[in-house]
Amino acid sequence: MNNELMAQRHVMTHHALGTRINLTIFGNEYFSLLKKSMDLIDHYEDQLTVNRDQSEVMSVNHGAGKMPKMVSQTTFDLIELAVKYSRENFGFNALIGPLVKLWKIGFEGARVPSDAEIKERLKLIDPYKVLLNRDTRTVLLEEPGMELDLGGIAKGYIADRIRDFWQEAGVPAGIIDLGGNLLFVGNSPRRDDGQWIIGVQDPQLHRGENLATVREPACSAVTSGIYERFLIKNGHRYHHLLDPRTGYPLETDLSSVTVFTDQSVMGEIEAKRLFFNGEPIEGWESRPGNRGAIFIHNDESMMNVGF
Repeated sequence: MNNELMAQRHVMTHHALGTRINLTIFGNEYFSLLKKSMDLIDHYEDQLTVNRDQSEVMSVNHGAGKMPKMVSQTTFDLIELAVKYSRENFGFNALIGPLVKLWKIGFEGARVPSDAEIKERLKLIDPYKVLLNRDTRTVLLEEPGMELDLGGIAKGYIADRIRDFWQEAGVPAGIIDLGGNLLFVGNSPRRDDGQWIIGVQDPQLHRGENLATVREPACSAVTSGIYERFLIKNGHRYHHLLDPRTGYPLETDLSSVTVFTDQSVMGEIEAKRLFFNGEPIEGWESRPGNRGAIFIHNDESMMNVGF
């Protein structure tokens, strides 16, 4: 254990991205980076949010069915990435906003819509109806009522950018916690081997109470789960993870999937890939950037992949 570095632990908390942000940095000379990092998070939120009327992503949404909108390179790159994986049709879909707003699970006015309403909304979530022009950095949603929502990958992307900022500054160790989306930087000062001990949330208990732990070098840990937001109607429980292929909550006996990856943005995508698949994918952990995954079923039985 690096006791000297442990004594130089600094933490800053902030509310952004609709969640509680906790940044931990080790090394007294890097303390000033915490405020700069929070400012950077706010900057990205200003560009990417759909929870305000004005942002670069909202300008694209306002132009749906009308005209292409120019965005910054950062926003364009993230939209391009989101659309690419949305077109793979495995469950991740950055156009799913109109369907989410129909169900409103986890929000006031949540209800079970009719089959006819769902079918109408499914027409608005087609990722092939997004026109991207890299030369002009413009984005056009072809149908009125279509909406982009990068909430499924924005936290991962932002966490990666904060890590890059810290690494360029020479930060020896740190933890980026964007509301449960975790990214570990450098070698852990708590252990002589430099590995981090990472808790895996128990879906049946409050946030922060773990069912398992994993020991890994610096990496990202992202969870996709159904245990925090749901609607109970006529004795049936509807969770918030909607399947863009059907318009209904995904039928699954999984409670959560936690993935460990090199890049946090890919952790967001891969967690949904495995969750929607419902079981491990052969060879998944050997793909570049993937470390391992933990599946937790509703009966709290676990399955480890890559560990």
